Amino acid sequence: MVVDESAVVRGLLTRALEADDAISVVATVATCEAALRTLDRKDIEIIVLDFEMPELDGMTALPPLLAAKPGAQVIMTSTPTRRNAEVSLRALSMGAADCLTRPASPSEILSAAAFQRELHDKIKAVAEAGRRGRVDVPAAARPAAATRAPVPAVSGRAAANTTITLRTAPVQRPEVIAIGSSTGGPQALLQIIGELGADVTQPILITQHMPADFTALLAEHVARASGRPCHEARDGEAILPGRIYVAPGDRHMVVETGHEANVIRLTQDAPENFCRPAVDPMLRSMAPVYGARLLVVVLTGMGVDGRNGCEAVTAAGGSVIAQDEATSVVWGMPGAVATAGLCSAVLPLAEIAPYVRKLALRSAA
Repeated sequence: MVVDESAVVRGLLTRALEADDAISVVATVATCEAALRTLDRKDIEIIVLDFEMPELDGMTALPPLLAAKPGAQVIMTSTPTRRNAEVSLRALSMGAADCLTRPASPSEILSAAAFQRELHDKIKAVAEAGRRGRVDVPAAARPAAATRAPVPAVSGRAAANTTITLRTAPVQRPEVIAIGSSTGGPQALLQIIGELGADVTQPILITQHMPADFTALLAEHVARASGRPCHEARDGEAILPGRIYVAPGDRHMVVETGHEANVIRLTQDAPENFCRPAVDPMLRSMAPVYGARLLVVVLTGMGVDGRNGCEAVTAAGGSVIAQDEATSVVWGMPGAVATAGLCSAVLPLAEIAPYVRKLALRSAA
């Protein structure tokens, strides 16, 4: 179901969605009130919901929509502005499965190939996860019957009975921590960063699939959650203890060896896995620089970005941990590294920060 005040936008989004044979738009409505009524009459898996709606706006309508149809997932849409980026992050904390930035001009909805690909991919990934009952949202955003306790994925198998072979746990204290994430990543990131504690002083480099307007705000949220300095990375800056660096939207963040400290470089090299920033370039660049003293965390996200980079990390002696399927919004990225045998641990979200703390605070080997 497409929910948007503009009849033009509703029509364009419908055409864009149904360009993929796997997607069928069964309803389009102009108000959130109409959306709530339609949920009683239609079999709807995904709600594409605009933020700015008349009377009952998208943010206000989000909790009742989730409660009215616990199995449905909401993807919020907005044009690229700082205000909308802030609202997007808030929507994720309230239970939206994902957020999507659409072209500022409605006429570009059908002509922007990258937007259409992202739209199709997000719809299908979130729908697949929803069918398996894998999309977790805050308990306050859904009725009690729809909430679910996380199911740990331990050494032998992941939640979908996919065999996982674990590598030996790292023996060296990491010098640096790298985190890669996509769909569902912001809330997972904020939880982990907030639980690490101020005594974990290793620099942290984060690549989250997000457009430019979003990454600066994400860095501000990470700074508040962690109590540590955090900002969008700048080209040529030194990587220092106690700092957190977020890859800016539309830039790959890579690392080079420096004279006094390792430094960050930002590039506009071609997108990888249809993403810029992408996790793979970051990890490939860090592997030879840090070797066995690199710890990588791969969090929820669609696709396989990070798998090739993690291969380089493990080949250089570094270690990888991944979020388990049961607590991932989409088990694409973490599943890709877990099932490739690249991880030393596959953990529920709530166990990742304690595990990283233990490694980060151990005596130097």
